[in-house]
Amino acid sequence: MEGLSEPLDQERLLWDEWGLIPAIIQDADTGEVLCLAYMNREALRLSLAQGETWFWSRSRKSLWHKGGTSGNIQRICAIRADCDADALLVLVHPAGPACHTGARSCFYRLLRGGQDSPSEGEG
Repeated sequence: MEGLSEPLDQERLLWDEWGLIPAIIQDADTGEVLCLAYMNREALRLSLAQGETWFWSRSRKSLWHKGGTSGNIQRICAIRADCDADALLVLVHPAGPACHTGARSCFYRLLRGGQDSPSEGEG
């Protein structure tokens, strides 16, 4: 795949007006999307330095180390930037559930009501 290993300097990342960048967290072994979180520059710096995910909590307006309290850390295998450099894909080995509800992934709820929604009893 062309460009897969093309390096990108961190200085070229495009941060939003609040100094954040969305980070999609994906299980490196299964490919399952675990969560969507946000990083600021310090969260990215800590993630790279420590090899575990750090995020910026938009509600608490503070840094948080994923698994720092629960033990459900996410060991980083790789961090990739998208083609526009305005989103990150973080490949991890999770040590437990990603979701604060205890679910393995934050994406455990099926959205219903759209044209592509399964009928009752499907999915």
